[in-house]
Order: sequence, then structure tokens, then C-alpha cells
Amino acid sequence: MNDRAPSLMRRVLAVSMLTALILAVSIVLGISLGSTGAGADFWSWALGKSKDPVLEAIVWNIRLPRVMMAALVGAVLSLGGLVFQALLRNPLAEPYILGISGGSAVGAIIGILMGLSRFPGVSITAFAGSMATLALILMLASERSILKKDSLLLSGVMVNAFCTAVIMFLVSMTQDSRLHNIIYWLMGDLASADISQVRIIGLIVLPCVALIFGLSHAMNLLLMGKEMARTMGVNIAVVTLTLLTVTSLMVSVTVSACGLLGFVGLVIPHLLRLILGPDHRVLAPACIFGGGAYMVLCDVLARVLPQQGEMPAGVITAMIGAPLFVFLLKRSGS
Repeated sequence: MNDRAPSLMRRVLAVSMLTALILAVSIVLGISLGSTGAGADFWSWALGKSKDPVLEAIVWNIRLPRVMMAALVGAVLSLGGLVFQALLRNPLAEPYILGISGGSAVGAIIGILMGLSRFPGVSITAFAGSMATLALILMLASERSILKKDSLLLSGVMVNAFCTAVIMFLVSMTQDSRLHNIIYWLMGDLASADISQVRIIGLIVLPCVALIFGLSHAMNLLLMGKEMARTMGVNIAVVTLTLLTVTSLMVSVTVSACGLLGFVGLVIPHLLRLILGPDHRVLAPACIFGGGAYMVLCDVLARVLPQQGEMPAGVITAMIGAPLFVFLLKRSGS
């Protein structure tokens, strides 16, 4: 046991450093590229060979907050997918499986229809919607049945279906310019990110991430079965409720800020599990850095692919994520 601890520590450190390096490269790429191009001009400015006040303003006020938000969102969605896949013992689980995103979307649409500002107005109503959804799911699943993965799945699917119906009703009743804002938010949009928003979300997400990493060994034991977990001293009800609540909190905070970004929490944990194995103590930091890098690169593609303007990042995550997940599912033999 003593020999395995240093070995595990070295592996966690090695994986964390490698994925953190990939994230750092992605962030530099995200800052240097944009819908206005200026890749070569950026490096000339960054190396101090030229001074461009316009480019400097673009980098500090637009690109950097957007890239940091993308990294935060990717990390949260990937880690959230890892937690839900462990809790539900289902490789198809993701942060949206329990209807958290549906409740957030309903809240955001209500905020848009009320004419509230994107941040903090719409973000607050979206967060309130997601928390109301979580409370409803916890009420539907009693303390005894919440330990059953099928009970959580069915409750989430039912609530999500209802939220989808409400979304369609609200969209169909909207006829003015607000319809464009609603559709854009539903597709996932990082364009409105600002540095104060990133700071607030980061302060909320950081303790959630630390708590999930602290419970990563308990997730390993949960995958081995309830009896084994109890034998090893895991309070299954407390751990399940804690992980469910904390994950829903951090996912709802990020979703309320940038809209629905699908397949990130589905693909990244599944891919990393195939590469690194099932140990959540290794997978948790890998998902944080790897998911952040993936989201940053998807946002870069959303900015540079269109000849004019840009597209919502959620379009790119869906276009890449759906076929990639089908490929991973076939390869894993699931």
C-alpha cells in the first residue's frame, strides 16, 4: 500500500502536468486567433516588436475573458460528466442527464423575456431555474430511492422533458427581436464573457472542484458496488447527495453564464477513461485541464471558421462531439 501511494501520486502529477500544458497551449492559441484574424500581428505585439492599441484592447478586453470562460466551462462540464457517469454507472451520462440544463434554459429565457441584462440578470434567473430543477429532482427521488441510478435517471429524464416543453412554448410565444437572443443562448455562446464574470464563476467553481477531487476515491469505491463501498467505510447517501448537489451547482453556474454546450461532458470523460483507465483520482485533474483545452479549441474554431462574424461555440461542440462519441462508443465495445 505504501509503495502504491507514491506511484499514484507520480501518475496524478504527470497526467496533471501534461494536460495542463495542453490547456496552456490552447489558451495561447485562443488569445492569438479570432474572427479578425491578426495571428501574426498578435505575436509581433506579444514579443514587443510593435505596439497596436486596438489589438491590445481586443486581447485584454475580449479574447482573454472569453478564453478563460471557455476553459472554465470546459473544465466544469467535463468534471461534471465524470461525476454523473460514476454516480449513475453509465458511460452515456453527462451534466444534462438530470435536467439541470433544461431548468437553467427555462430560467434564462424568462430573464431574456423580462428584458434583463445578460449578466448578472439572465445569469441569475438561469441559475435559479437550474437550482429549482435540482430541488424538484431531489423531491421526486426519496432518500432511499436516490441511491438507485434508475430512479435518478428517470426523474431527470422526466423533468428534462417537461423543461423542453416549457422552452418550446416560450420560444413559440416570442415574436420580436428577443427570439434571436433566446436561440443564440440555447446554442451556447461565449461572446459576452467579461473578466468580472469569470472571477465570480471561478470563485464559486474552485471549492466545488476541490471537494469533488477529495471524493474521487469514494467514486472509485462506488463503481465497485454499494456493498463494497459500505465495507470500505463510504456513507453512500451522503457522498451521493454531496456529489450530486455540488456538481449541479457548478454546472448550473457555468451554464447560466454561457448557455447550453452539449457533448463536452459526454465525450471528454469517456475519451480520457479509455486512455488513462478508471481511477477517478487520475481522471479528475485530467478532465479539468483536458476539458478546458477542448472547449477553448472549440471556441477558436467557432471564431475562425466563418468567413464573416462567428458562430456559437455550442454548434462546434455538437458537430465534433456527436460523431466522436459514436466512434468512442464503438471502439470501447459499449
